Amino acid sequence: MTVVSAASAAPAPPVLLDAILRPNPPMSARGLLIILAVVAAINIAIATTFVLHGAWPIMPFLGLDVGGLAWAFVHSSRAAKRYERVTLTPASLDILSQPVKGQPVRFALNPYWVRVEMDDPPEPWSQITLWSHGKAYRIGTFLSYLDRSSFAHALKSSLLRARGVAY
Repeated sequence: MTVVSAASAAPAPPVLLDAILRPNPPMSARGLLIILAVVAAINIAIATTFVLHGAWPIMPFLGLDVGGLAWAFVHSSRAAKRYERVTLTPASLDILSQPVKGQPVRFALNPYWVRVEMDDPPEPWSQITLWSHGKAYRIGTFLSYLDRSSFAHALKSSLLRARGVAY
């Protein structure tokens, strides 16, 4: 005989919004390697010209140029792996923020009390700020301001629906 408890028989609350916010990714690894190889080839040609004219001390600086570009590509690729997952049900607004390094940070807010703020019309420095019980939470800081504006409008309309749903 199977016993079903009342808690397990209750349907799951409907998900009104489930979004994963990610920064715009850099080029593919292959594309970045091609660019790095082209820059390195150009720098080798320039270094060879300078060495043939007796100006050999320029070589380390041209190597630093390629090394700096490689460092920037690596860090850009790492930064593109962070994300934020925003899930809204009538009972809860859950946000999971995964930074580049470290453990993910989770927080849950009551959708009835959440206020979403963002400049309208959006400016490049405009941020999405969630206010609840006197605390502010910033989300989507890595998105372009147009993407932040679009997401802020979607979140506001979903919060209105969440407040109207009887749960």
